[in-house]
Amino acid sequence: MDSKMPTLGELLELSVDNLGVCEIDSPLNKEPSLYREDDMKVMVYSHSQYFEQCIKENRPLPMFEAAGPRKKIFFDPKKLNCGIVTCGGLCPGLNDVIRTVALTLLWQYGVQTVYGFRYGYQGLSMNAVQPPMILTPEILDGIQHDGGTILGSSRGQQDPSEMINTLLKYQIGVLFVIGGDGTFSGGHHLVQEIQRREVPISVIGIPKTIDNDIYGSEKTFGFSTAVGEARRSIYIAHEEAKAAWNGIGLVKLMGRDSGFIAAYASLANSDVNFCFIPEVPICLDGENGFLKELQERILSRRHAVIVVAEGVGRHIIDDPSMIQKDASGNVRYKDIGMFLKDRIKCCFDQIDENVTIKYIDPSYTIRSCPANAEDSAFCLMLGQNAVHAAMAGKTNMFVGYWNHHFTHVPLPLAVHKRKVVDPQGELWQTLVETIKIRRSLSAER
Repeated sequence: MDSKMPTLGELLELSVDNLGVCEIDSPLNKEPSLYREDDMKVMVYSHSQYFEQCIKENRPLPMFEAAGPRKKIFFDPKKLNCGIVTCGGLCPGLNDVIRTVALTLLWQYGVQTVYGFRYGYQGLSMNAVQPPMILTPEILDGIQHDGGTILGSSRGQQDPSEMINTLLKYQIGVLFVIGGDGTFSGGHHLVQEIQRREVPISVIGIPKTIDNDIYGSEKTFGFSTAVGEARRSIYIAHEEAKAAWNGIGLVKLMGRDSGFIAAYASLANSDVNFCFIPEVPICLDGENGFLKELQERILSRRHAVIVVAEGVGRHIIDDPSMIQKDASGNVRYKDIGMFLKDRIKCCFDQIDENVTIKYIDPSYTIRSCPANAEDSAFCLMLGQNAVHAAMAGKTNMFVGYWNHHFTHVPLPLAVHKRKVVDPQGELWQTLVETIKIRRSLSAER
């Protein structure tokens, strides 16, 4: 996955916390070669230039701990209750992960009970609107075919002390937190309180975000489905644009701070003429500005397709004195799509040229749809590896994916920063060149 590479200093401390020594034989019946040991590692860097840099600077090579089942486990399954919570916005694959985690715990390890806490971290607080759901095979049957989450979700953090009291009430030994960096931040704070109170509770994260912006993992579930659905929206925008004289299809896609969906969907669809992501400042006016180039495109080809990520143009439309935040602490961005639509119309009014603009925002449609085949398979493997980590007494970590391997990643790394598209990297530069070629070919016709 193309993103700005972490610096060596950021990735030198990749050790994962353990609750204690693993002394219980695993109930899994696997081939010996499929078990993993803690000293099995996955290299962070795969290119020789990074190896050479480490050698030159006399630094150790950064490595993630490899995920997978362990021969010896920490928890006695017969005495263990586990909990699952889903937080933040909806995302394709949530039910797939819930189902996989619960059934792996129940069928492969034979744990006592799996609780599903309702509506995010609120379900662990004193103000929980509903008691936890006991997840049985009957309740889980078929949920992987549905979008959303059977547990419900919410944004915002709760008092860690209250959450621990709830976990102790239900005798929870492992809590699986499914969410993005805000959820992981809450999980890390929960771990700090658990350590302060010296209770043996493991917290395992499973990265969920269609924006694919979790630092320390090349991929998150929901992203593949989001790109596919976004591509469909771009196709519709292109058809609408072609059907009108001076037609413009304007598609706003998810991506508050990271433009991976917009970039990949634009690469996957050969009809995009302009693509804007948060990592690259947008220039509207002037001889080299977007509006001038759009005029030239419309006057030569009479239609255009524009893709813009939701976090684009904050320096243009956001008033620093009027910033508002949601329950998770994220800044509420103004609608760049509607802003661009108005600016485009004014631009063409000034040259007495009528345009038809079709504005498409598929965000909630994409968030709530079921996972595609690739995401479903990825969710299953993520969920299984999360359970393996938990049973081995790992904590304060999430299951990542790096260099085609599942890994154990410390939660603080994801809390540290977001993953973004590198404007000088292969992904963005490939898209820039591709769009330039499209425009030049269009001009010749």
